[in-house]
Amino acid sequence: MSAHGTGPISTIHFAKTRLRGQAATLERLRVDRQLEEALTHGPDPLHLAAVLGLDPKTAIRYAENTQEDRHVRP
Repeated sequence: MSAHGTGPISTIHFAKTRLRGQAATLERLRVDRQLEEALTHGPDPLHLAAVLGLDPKTAIRYAENTQEDRHVRP
């Protein structure tokens, strides 16, 4: 048996073992996931809040930033 229990792996353990030596951080991965969701499904704050568990004000800000990002990208 290789596991010490049946609970989820801790974020700290994951960050120390799996992300060691990588350019990505947990924060960068989280932000990338949120941006990808917004770009894929459109800048809908309700969708972002529901899927990503964001505060409504944060979801609105992300949606607005996504709209700006879409105008900048070729």
